[in-house]
Amino acid sequence: MKQRRALIVGIDYYRQQSVLTGCVQDANSVANVLRRDEAGNTKNFDCLVLTAGDEKSAIDFRTLRRHIDELFKYDGEAVLFYFAGHGHIDSADSYLVPSDSESGDDGLSLTSILTLAHKCKARNKIIVLDSCYSGAAASDMLRPDSSIIGDGMTLLTASTADQYASENGDGGLFTHLFVDALEGAAADLIGRITPGGVYAHIDQSLGDWEQRPVFKTNIKRFFSLRNVKPKLSVEQLLRLTEFFPEPNTKFPLDPTYEPEMKGRDEGMPAPIPAHTEKFGLLQKFNRHGLVIPVEVEHMWNAAMQSTSCELTALGRHYRRLVEDNLI
Repeated sequence: MKQRRALIVGIDYYRQQSVLTGCVQDANSVANVLRRDEAGNTKNFDCLVLTAGDEKSAIDFRTLRRHIDELFKYDGEAVLFYFAGHGHIDSADSYLVPSDSESGDDGLSLTSILTLAHKCKARNKIIVLDSCYSGAAASDMLRPDSSIIGDGMTLLTASTADQYASENGDGGLFTHLFVDALEGAAADLIGRITPGGVYAHIDQSLGDWEQRPVFKTNIKRFFSLRNVKPKLSVEQLLRLTEFFPEPNTKFPLDPTYEPEMKGRDEGMPAPIPAHTEKFGLLQKFNRHGLVIPVEVEHMWNAAMQSTSCELTALGRHYRRLVEDNLI
């Protein structure tokens, strides 16, 4: 069983700050997608969700600090802290703002949170912040010593240290993209979603004139935030070295690989079942960018004109993973 904890916080209600409208919804969306892997519907993160939608559910400083302290005492495989709410910045630090904040600088400082994460014994520490100025967590303004990003730490923030984080009644733009990535938009071919893949999806989805996400990490080993149904099975990918014994191998094709009789010239050989099975997988590799036909535009033409197919750069990458027993 995975040993993973997540503290998910969303604050809409503020006693003396402007009220927000999408943070509670964002927190619930993040928790819903993190709780279970799509692949096998197995448990992923054990999520504790704190939301403040009104005065009765207000989250004060002491409550927020206590739960963050408890999160980073965990020594399992991973801890994840997500916060959606107001952020504040001054010349000394940047802050996550609880419901009872009066001025913003009486919130929870990012320096203190990063220090707790730095000391945490969990193998992976992920901090995701959807608040204004959250990018200060990854800048030198908090502490000149960049080693604050300790082993196993990953920071992903909605905006830079001097930017607002966009929000509307449906929630934050950053969190919408974050959840979209976790639902599968950032998955690799075998369904793994890494923090780097999540950042790449968010980064590519925002224009240069919009808020810019910030990503900083210090990890030595692969870590998947969530697994979804794979585009290709491991068993299928393992056959890359069968079809392509060397990275530059060209796999020869002829009409016996094409299962359909339509379009054949007179005298062409009939399909051979063992060949058509292989061709079906090669076509699937082609759809996912691993294989391309040689000298022609489509795989069908490669078979009917007796040319060949070869690996793309991505295909050579996955072939190497197979050869090195990394899949």
